Amino acid sequence: MERTPFTVPTESGELSGWVAGEGPRVLAIHGGPGMNYDYLDDAVLELATRYRVATFQQRGLAPSTLRGEFTVAEAVADIADVLDGLGWDTAFLVGHSWGGHLVFHAAFALPDRLAGVLSVDPLGAVGDGGAEAFGAEMLARVPEAVREHARVLDEKDMAGTATPEEQLEAFSLFWASYFADPPAAPPMPHIEFAQQANQRLWADLTARLPELESSLPSITVPFGVIVGELSPMPPSAGTESAERIPGAWSHVEPGAGHFVWHEASGCLLAAMDRLVAGPT
Repeated sequence: MERTPFTVPTESGELSGWVAGEGPRVLAIHGGPGMNYDYLDDAVLELATRYRVATFQQRGLAPSTLRGEFTVAEAVADIADVLDGLGWDTAFLVGHSWGGHLVFHAAFALPDRLAGVLSVDPLGAVGDGGAEAFGAEMLARVPEAVREHARVLDEKDMAGTATPEEQLEAFSLFWASYFADPPAAPPMPHIEFAQQANQRLWADLTARLPELESSLPSITVPFGVIVGELSPMPPSAGTESAERIPGAWSHVEPGAGHFVWHEASGCLLAAMDRLVAGPT
């Protein structure tokens, strides 16, 4: 499928990505924070079989600007800037993991720009978002022989003291934990990290969790959540968040892990179709 690259300006640097497909407009937001966007390609291409889908690298890594304040407010503003740069007055918004958390903020802040929002196996918007349970389950799924080493590397990463090589090693040890059947996990894709973006965004999103939870009943755009039944992120992180939003729905995909489109082909497209179709 042909990909058309784009670059859009912001007040503090450019954001770059690509567009593919034809149909209703969808903007896809990757996870992280502070991670490269390439891992989301398969999900974007699944959606692009019926939609006009754009995706972009969030600031902190090339080909987008490396500079930023790395706050939630800035990330939401970047979504608006990308829509402006594409010439899209409105679009559907889909986000995965950290991106799935960010779209809760965007749904509240940008209601006039969004035709609907789909959150995919997100860090939730209620309580701690499921972060503590997620971290514990990720570690529990690491083979026992390397579990302690993985824990030490993860602590260094969370403290911001890990080297790039240690960050990558930690992610490689945890990679299989994202999947419903860790021994059958696919090979890890190319991964890059922007440590400053990761550290600052985690600190800001954590501080803003109470504010986000209180905003959920005020969200007015159509909203759906899809989570993996066997994801290390507790399914309740997404489903309980959806319960707070008027008219929102949630779906637990049987047998799927964190990357639902890998272990349940077609489920992401079906969820987007449900969002676009509206209430039945």
